[in-house]
Amino acid sequence: MKLTSFTDYSLRVLIYLATRPGRRATIGEIAAKFSASENHLTKVVHFLGTEGVLATVRGKGGGLGLARPPQDIVVGDIVRRTEGEAMPAECFGSGGGCAIAPCCRLRGVLGEAVEAFYAVLDRYTLEDLVANRDQLDAILRISEMPVPATTELRA
Repeated sequence: MKLTSFTDYSLRVLIYLATRPGRRATIGEIAAKFSASENHLTKVVHFLGTEGVLATVRGKGGGLGLARPPQDIVVGDIVRRTEGEAMPAECFGSGGGCAIAPCCRLRGVLGEAVEAFYAVLDRYTLEDLVANRDQLDAILRISEMPVPATTELRA
């Protein structure tokens, strides 16, 4: 199963923020670290904010941070939210038109594979993904970034 770039960047944003919990970041800062489009990350951040995963502070000293502790954010949940309904083949959609659909067993096999995929992702939290915080920070150099003035984050 291939994840969309939207899911990929959603996970990158969350990993970035979880590397140094309690520290806010800007979309521009994250975009620069991952060589990503700020416009694309703006959509990702907006979505994660509406889903209650990110909290934001507007204005001077603002930024974004996690709305919940990393150990409470399940990777499978994030992937389900960002990917939408799993569609590993045409027969999973409302359309179709496959000649063998009435007797094809592939749909069941692929459905089982999708369940297994999510079962693995559901075993991990964002905290698990950043257990190597020091290594991530050494690459992303988050601890060297200026810290915005303290202001309460809001979900």
